Amino acid sequence: MPDQRQEFSTSTVSVQAQDIDYNLNQLDVPRGWWYQVWKQTRTRIVLIYLLLMAGVTAASIPLFTALFLYNVDQRVKSDLYAEMQSFQRTFAAWKSSPDYDGNLEQFVSKVLGDIAPEDDNSLIFYINGEYYKSNPRKLPPELAAGSESEASWIKVTQLSEGRLPSTDPQIEGIIYLAQPLEIAGEQRGLFVAAHTTGSERQEALDGIAIFVPIVIGIFLIGSGLAWLATGRLLRPVHQLATTARSISETDLSQRLTLSGSGELVELANTFNGMMNRLQEAFMSQRNFINDAGHELRTPITIIQGHLELLDDVPPEMTETLEIIQDELDRMARLVNDMILLAKSERPDFLQLETVEITPFVEELLQKAQTLAERNWQLKQQGQGVVVADRQRLTGALLNLLNNAAQHTQPQALIELGAAVQAQQVRFWVRDMGTGIALSDQSRIFKRFARATNSRRRSDGSGLGLAIVQAIAEAHGGQVHLASKPGYGSTFTLILPLDSPKERPPHDTYSDR
Repeated sequence: MPDQRQEFSTSTVSVQAQDIDYNLNQLDVPRGWWYQVWKQTRTRIVLIYLLLMAGVTAASIPLFTALFLYNVDQRVKSDLYAEMQSFQRTFAAWKSSPDYDGNLEQFVSKVLGDIAPEDDNSLIFYINGEYYKSNPRKLPPELAAGSESEASWIKVTQLSEGRLPSTDPQIEGIIYLAQPLEIAGEQRGLFVAAHTTGSERQEALDGIAIFVPIVIGIFLIGSGLAWLATGRLLRPVHQLATTARSISETDLSQRLTLSGSGELVELANTFNGMMNRLQEAFMSQRNFINDAGHELRTPITIIQGHLELLDDVPPEMTETLEIIQDELDRMARLVNDMILLAKSERPDFLQLETVEITPFVEELLQKAQTLAERNWQLKQQGQGVVVADRQRLTGALLNLLNNAAQHTQPQALIELGAAVQAQQVRFWVRDMGTGIALSDQSRIFKRFARATNSRRRSDGSGLGLAIVQAIAEAHGGQVHLASKPGYGSTFTLILPLDSPKERPPHDTYSDR
């Protein structure tokens, strides 16, 4: 039964390792240019502008068309009224002339001979309730003798206007004015001035058809210019984001430089003031940790030295002295860890050299075997060299190996591995311990943090994983944790093969 359990746990760790490898390979998935453009604030601002302008344009085109066609109808009516007034003056002048004889037929013939109607206009005369003459002679079916409109016109007793529909697309609609003709107080005839609106409306629609592409073109050009102008306007915000990304605990000197006035300049000044306060706080905290570590190291060393000089110690005090010595050792480790974390922020923290990966991990495994009686195994994928600080890297991995030994049972499997892939080297430490709860994994690398699982205890200071992370980040790398309660944990250091970028120096350091 123990052997089967060992195989099951080992296979579970192997499957977990494959998942970890896959997840690590998916960490930096390149995004397309469209994603980079879409996530920009100015793109979204311009998109909102486009949607609003598209909605306004879509609503304005039919409104513009309706107003344009209405204006055409009003112009036609105005022309008809002008023509009707001209006829009324002529008719009144004939009735008051000395040659007036009441012969309406002769007057109509003379008028139609003297007046040349404009294009699309029709002049129609009715005498004694019947069609008499028109100009032009050929009329649209809606105006011809015997049409439905004729029956309604002969009943008109005063000046009237109206509109007739048409099935002919070239005519489309007819606007008319009807004027009764009275002689000697008796209605003897009817004069109708009509106009077909098809040509005017078609000209208007042709103009709109030309206007719409121009509006769309102006709309697109304006959108492009708005995108460029918005980008220029938001350039200080982009500069703010770039500066914020470049700021870390090791470099708080970056500031925004803007001139002029306005909200963005005020934002830049507020940001610079905030960074000044943060820089002072970080410098004060760093110097305090550094100074406190160095100041504590001296009295601890003095006390340990005096304890070692005690020769004749009564038996009843031996246990007490052992407790004191153990606590002093723990305090010394805590002080050393604090000093190491303070130094990790310095530009000279690393002493880089070329490290051959294969002999490095083999030597590391030999050192790990002295930590505890465990089933130590080495797994290596690929060979090569990495530019790193051998001593710091050894300390980080030994810290992980010691952490795995403290949280596993005797003879449990602990695997140390190394793999070279895509200009990166990955070192991992896998154990078959109790694992770490998901709620603890997000904070396990913080200083003085411990897992809430009571069974994962150690005599460390709570700075071990924080030191591992600091060493990894100093190399330009990172640390990942994959763990599941009951199945163990895997810590992975991912470092670039090349030399990490040089870090800018701090303003001040306590060099002791």
